[in-house]
Amino acid sequence: MDLHISLTGGDLVAQIYRQVRDAIADGRLRPGERLPPSRELARTLAVSRNTVAAAYDRLTAEGLLTGRVGAGTFVAGTAPRQPRRAPRGVLAARPFWDTLPDPVEAPPVRYDFRVGAPDASLFPLQTWRRLVSQSLRSHEIPAGYGDPSGHSELRAAIARHLGIARSVRAAAEDVLVTQGAQQALDLVGRVLVEPGACVAVEEPGYPPARRLLASLGARVTGVPVDGEGIVVDRIPNTARLVYVTPSHQFPLGTPMSPARRAALLEWAGRRDAVIVEDDYDSEFRFAGRPLDPLQSLDRAGRVIYVGSFSKTLLPMLRLGFLIAPAALRPALLKAKQLTDWHGDLTTQAALARFLDEGLLTRHVRKATREYAARHELIVRTLEREFGDWLRLVPSAAGLHVCARSVVDTSALHAPGVAFDRLHTYYADSPPEQGLALGYGAVSPDGIVAGLRLLRDAFRAAGRPGPR
Repeated sequence: MDLHISLTGGDLVAQIYRQVRDAIADGRLRPGERLPPSRELARTLAVSRNTVAAAYDRLTAEGLLTGRVGAGTFVAGTAPRQPRRAPRGVLAARPFWDTLPDPVEAPPVRYDFRVGAPDASLFPLQTWRRLVSQSLRSHEIPAGYGDPSGHSELRAAIARHLGIARSVRAAAEDVLVTQGAQQALDLVGRVLVEPGACVAVEEPGYPPARRLLASLGARVTGVPVDGEGIVVDRIPNTARLVYVTPSHQFPLGTPMSPARRAALLEWAGRRDAVIVEDDYDSEFRFAGRPLDPLQSLDRAGRVIYVGSFSKTLLPMLRLGFLIAPAALRPALLKAKQLTDWHGDLTTQAALARFLDEGLLTRHVRKATREYAARHELIVRTLEREFGDWLRLVPSAAGLHVCARSVVDTSALHAPGVAFDRLHTYYADSPPEQGLALGYGAVSPDGIVAGLRLLRDAFRAAGRPGPR
């Protein structure tokens, strides 16, 4: 390995000894790792071999190195270590960032009802491995930087897929591939949101969208949601961008009615505003006819359609897209190039094949059957055993259900069970009490066992329930 050692004159043995010792102590050199031969390191440092050998001998005597005849010098397995950290420093971020929760990884739990996670076991891993291998073997991946719009075949495949599955009006050149829907929203905000501009979001709504838009300097205002969707009459007149989830309102789960869709489009035309439509998990529908997305109803070019493959495939793939009116495409393309140029083209090429071979459609059908069974199970159990505590919000799609509560659920705790609380999705209005329960990452047996523990938690908190 290449070992960086800086010599500045004076006692050369001491300097080599100290810097190798520090590299072992802070973990840069790991136990069992082989050091450069003394002759090679001496040549690199332009010193005598005896100088390096003397430093190695001192480290060996202290138990930090060990020699193996005919093999070389290695870091001892018992060497003490203290991770090397960057200096804390005196720099400070903008105060806004102190208001956000820390991005810590959620600890695993036995029964995970947290919203947004699909079942990783349903992902066709063997098929995906084959497609990635084909992409790596092919000559279609450029050696240099690629097109900021994304892999050309994937853009065409996404346009075809959305046209068939969601009636979205788009050609390949209308699609911009992103690293998830969150990056798509970031690009839209960079292109359209001036500092101090008013942006409207649903209340309750998706916290990461609100936080992202606020980070760009927008004045984010929550707009109430009722049984038909966002209340258009409550959108501020000064808003120039409205973020909505019309197919499956997040987190309540109700779809936006046709009348409310027409009213929102009419409002946007009257106010010269932009609508960002996040179609985050519309693939999984268990009953009823899907409504046309706002994008397919839009005739004035005011809707930006955003989506991802995080729910249909896996969040770790970081694959999403946006479809914008032609007038915005040049600016969005420049914003994409400035932020990360393009994503992983190997993964994008694999997804293009996954779509073109009909594998996504097959996977969604299989996953929908599984999720439909879980949806039915969780709804039936909540209605039968939680009737005095929770009132389900009707929903026939997606990977979670939402239930309002007449009691305070903010401090509700069930050991081994993770779930989301409804009040955490409110920011501008008095929050409602209730739960949002995902079923993508929990098996049917886990649903039964986890809800049993949740029921016990309600009872232990002194709240009356079914007798």
